[in-house]
Amino acid sequence: MEILAFGVQADEKPLIERAFEGHHPVRGLDVFLNADTAPIAAGHEIISTSVNCDLGAEVLSDLAAGGTRMVAQRSTGFNNVDLEVAERLGLTVARVSYYSPHSVAEFAWTLAMAVNRRIVRASTRTRDFDFRLDGLMGRDLHGRTAGVLGTGKIGEAFARIAHGFGMRLLGWDVAENPACRELGMTYVPKDELLAESDLVSLHVPLMPATQHLIDAAALKTMRDDAILVNSSRGGLIDTAALVTELRAGRFTGVGLDVYEAEAGLFFLDKSLEAVDDDTLARLVTFPNVLVTSHQAYYTEDAVGQIVGTTVNNVLDYTAGRRSENVLVPRS
Repeated sequence: MEILAFGVQADEKPLIERAFEGHHPVRGLDVFLNADTAPIAAGHEIISTSVNCDLGAEVLSDLAAGGTRMVAQRSTGFNNVDLEVAERLGLTVARVSYYSPHSVAEFAWTLAMAVNRRIVRASTRTRDFDFRLDGLMGRDLHGRTAGVLGTGKIGEAFARIAHGFGMRLLGWDVAENPACRELGMTYVPKDELLAESDLVSLHVPLMPATQHLIDAAALKTMRDDAILVNSSRGGLIDTAALVTELRAGRFTGVGLDVYEAEAGLFFLDKSLEAVDDDTLARLVTFPNVLVTSHQAYYTEDAVGQIVGTTVNNVLDYTAGRRSENVLVPRS
């Protein structure tokens, strides 16, 4: 049985092929699943998708009509999947519930340090042999306050690095993490965390309750010279409200690895096209903003774990087994 994988990156393809070797043949496509590409899946009982694939009602209906019975999502997040429709259509859906939290936590810190120390501006200057220091002054983070919104595995890994920097730790979550408590983290209400933190990093899943968790009011609560980092999901931040605050000259730096309207943009080459997203176009013009294309998870370690779990999810499906990764069980 051939597995059809959508949204496969060039670096990811050999890892997927090796992982499936000896189990099932796999064909990796660099196109993302959407209403236009769904017909490609016809005749494939099992497909694999990435987080920027469209698995809404229309696409799921097309998949089911074409004979697909199982969707193996290669990500932890599944906000792109209409689970109710999948269940109604009898589609099994599985995800990757765990992979290296260090990949994302370390990248979040990369963004924080890059905007704090003006690394991108400095690199651009030195390429032009401009070695001035004007406008490159950063701040020591030692002794300052890091606010961690979401203290699960990734948030904990981020907090451990902050602890290593010698930072005061504030946390916010629906449930406290004892390991973060042992690091000296104090759990406080969200508004208090935002008001007191020099660095705010987001590590919560995207769901209706967290949509625009950082909205206009939350942004105004933050310090004018704060650093904001989001390596989780783009929809956690009201980007239009963020642009408004940036235009007012607020924030030392903003590092974004995700964007709420990234589908159809991220993971693709749009360099020769006119991008009609005015909010994103404005966002990337700010000198204190660094936007990357959802690459925080993209290490050999994490991707290796992701594809390994995806293979196991497929094997569980074919054997009639169910694991903690199953979001919609086999009917």
